[in-house]
Amino acid sequence: MWTAWKPLPISNQPWRFFDLKELLQGGQSFRWIFEPATKAFTGGWAGFLSRLRVSPEGSLEASFPRGGKAHLAPTERALIQYLGYSEEQTELLENLPWRSDPILREAIEQFPRLRILQQPPEEALLSFLCSATKQIPQIQQGLWQLAQRFGQPLADGWNQLPRWEVLAGIPLPDLRDTGIGFRARHIAGTADFLKENPAYLSAIASLPYPEARTALLKLPGVGTKVADCTLLFGFQKWEAFPVDTWIAKTLQRLYGLHDWKLGQLETFGRVHFGSGAGLAQQFLFARMRQLS
Repeated sequence: MWTAWKPLPISNQPWRFFDLKELLQGGQSFRWIFEPATKAFTGGWAGFLSRLRVSPEGSLEASFPRGGKAHLAPTERALIQYLGYSEEQTELLENLPWRSDPILREAIEQFPRLRILQQPPEEALLSFLCSATKQIPQIQQGLWQLAQRFGQPLADGWNQLPRWEVLAGIPLPDLRDTGIGFRARHIAGTADFLKENPAYLSAIASLPYPEARTALLKLPGVGTKVADCTLLFGFQKWEAFPVDTWIAKTLQRLYGLHDWKLGQLETFGRVHFGSGAGLAQQFLFARMRQLS
């Protein structure tokens, strides 16, 4: 059972379904599922569960588990923070070079409600380890299977993503059976490493971006893209500038950076967009997918 829908005090400007879909299913998190019958998204993170929808009047509304599952509902403030609506991101957005960069300015104008979701680092790492060479629906399905088979129950048929210490005890064939394929080997290796080094991820949170990136790259299966995605979406290291196929296309097609290598594109992003490079990346990612 769920509580009645309640508007969230996020913005006086109206929301569109398009805005909410891009925020929740635009490649940041893979734990939000759209339910056509209710025209709402259901999602879980950090042991919480919530539903979100856009009302006919353009309000962003939330609903939470009720009854014996009330502890699964985040506070209104925690949900707004998770959605990225913080003073910090407002300041980052204001300081991006959109005044001198018409490409970025157009992307922000197209996606005015877009922010960086503030996810738990452990969940972000697991999600992006599962993302290699997969499309968003496939990543969603793999994480769903991992949660349903090995995670703690939440509510309404949802389970929490399994903790790393739980994953460390799961045989490799059982991990593969969830449909994550060769990624199971990386997840098992990382789980074993984190079991032996339980404070490793918490220590990364206090490191500057370059040192944090180096630390993540030591984990099995973590390359530069997975490291930067984890740092941006899980640790809120705003300098991180993940470069995948979409961002490479954006920089090549719209910024003229043809024949640039991966490392050069990453450096360009961090230098050109500054301290909020990761936020700029998400706007450009959304815009390029829209144009393609």
